[in-house]
Amino acid sequence: MRYLPPPLWALLLLAATYGLSLLPGLRDLPLLQTRPVGLTVIAVALAILFWAMLQFRLANTQLLPNSPVNNSLVTNGVFALTRNPMYLAMTLFALGGALWFGRMPMLLAPLAMFAVANWAFIPFEEAKMRRQFGDAYDAYCRRVRRWL
Repeated sequence: MRYLPPPLWALLLLAATYGLSLLPGLRDLPLLQTRPVGLTVIAVALAILFWAMLQFRLANTQLLPNSPVNNSLVTNGVFALTRNPMYLAMTLFALGGALWFGRMPMLLAPLAMFAVANWAFIPFEEAKMRRQFGDAYDAYCRRVRRWL
């Protein structure tokens, strides 16, 4: 699972649930009139994502979750609010996409993105960070929640 980058997961889940929403029985469900809300959620998600990516770049650390090591532990800015702002952003992006299209089955995409991040990517990254940064990472985990 970790061989596909998380943003690709978000897009694939949106595409899969869009396809699901076109199946007989599901395509006749009423469309949600949530396009403006969806656009707002997408904008917030992208702002969080780019803010976190910028912080990683400024700290000269790796963006890819499957990198063998990270050069530094980033704990300020958006990382002071959530330990996983990029996964939060991708989950919000999936929610925003579902709301943009207004197709009820697509609301499964953010739930699936949360599950992929929470149970496939984050435990791997937490173990890596704990090995690399030890007590400093444990103290960070006590201060900042995994999601919000």
